[in-house]
Amino acid sequence: MSIHSPLETGQDQSFITGYLDALALVERLHRLLLDVIKDEFERVGMLEINAVQALLLFNIGDNEVTAGELKTRGYYQGSNVSYNLKKLVDMGFMHHQRCEIDRRSVRVKLTPKGREVRAVVSNLFERHAEGLQSKGVLGHEGIDDITVALRRVERYWTDQIRYIY
Repeated sequence: MSIHSPLETGQDQSFITGYLDALALVERLHRLLLDVIKDEFERVGMLEINAVQALLLFNIGDNEVTAGELKTRGYYQGSNVSYNLKKLVDMGFMHHQRCEIDRRSVRVKLTPKGREVRAVVSNLFERHAEGLQSKGVLGHEGIDDITVALRRVERYWTDQIRYIY
């Protein structure tokens, strides 16, 4: 009896190739998203903030959060979240305040200046959504299909982290 790896069959090899292509595309899309945000901020003359920081402000929105919550809510995955939060506070985009219950923890929220940045990103995303639809690039059904598929992958990866290691 011979034991075969799943990659030895043509169909499985085709799936792994597609999976690797999808992973590379997700990675490229994320970098491209940051470039698109950077270009928008250059266009409007807001040069003191980078794309990662702008996206962080967009994701925080009207919430008041801790650095830990940013990671658990999926708003931020980088190891330098504390660095970016400190920079955003120093530049006046965020307020920070020690938690009353846990004095070690700091809660942050957007200042009016931070809300301006959020509005720029929000307007950019709204224009893109409108353009994708009006040019026939993607409709409701297409975006729903992409979102469902990506959520399934997210759930699978999350389970791998939680239960395998």
